[in-house]
Amino acid sequence: MREKMNKPIIGLTSYQREKGAYCSVVTDYIYSVFAAGGIPVNIPTIEDEDDYDYYIEMLDGILFTGGADINPRCYGEEPLKEINGIVPYKDKYELGLFKRAYEKGMPIFGICRGSQLINVALGGRLYQDINRQIPDSFGHYPNDTPEDELYHSVNIVEGSRLKNILGEEKLYVNSFHHQAVKTLGSNLVVGALSSDHIIESIESTEDRYLLGVQWHPECLTKKYPAFLKLFKDFTQAAAAYKLNRASDSVK
Repeated sequence: MREKMNKPIIGLTSYQREKGAYCSVVTDYIYSVFAAGGIPVNIPTIEDEDDYDYYIEMLDGILFTGGADINPRCYGEEPLKEINGIVPYKDKYELGLFKRAYEKGMPIFGICRGSQLINVALGGRLYQDINRQIPDSFGHYPNDTPEDELYHSVNIVEGSRLKNILGEEKLYVNSFHHQAVKTLGSNLVVGALSSDHIIESIESTEDRYLLGVQWHPECLTKKYPAFLKLFKDFTQAAAAYKLNRASDSVK
């Protein structure tokens, strides 16, 4: 029982396209966190900012999931016509959660939109549409392709946290995005690039756990177990954060 109680609590941001509809989390995220030794908790789209702190105090790590386009106004731009599916209250709630988690030094992992969210929250900007803004880019959002199908390669930066986690210089990933990091936010560095030089992973330059990947490893962990390393590394960081908090509370 004691071992189970020591598992880190991982918050998963939820998806809600319309107010009044249900808040959902894709089960692949839940499975991957469980498989990595964490306890996943769904964070609903909170409207009252005072309630953010209750979740942050409860959690040992937070995973920002994929979803709709981030409103370009969040990084000071007018929207291109290719922007779709903006959910303003999701932007507000995720940016608010990120700010509090970041200030606490909590381990943070971002996937697809979640990686873009990290970048925007730290003052970075995005390509609103890869095909329009980078004419010579390769495919990044294939139609009618299974979520667990590997699609294009990424080149991992030597010395990066990502390289330490995966132990590979190059690997193939799935891909379901039409946006990408354009300019890096504060204290961020590139962890991986696609062959057409699209940023595929970002991480912190500071001594903190902050990692974002542009692909969807949660969809790959069953078929390609190597991708579970990302979730294990994250949950281990969350477990250490949990232990440090417990130690601080008894001092």
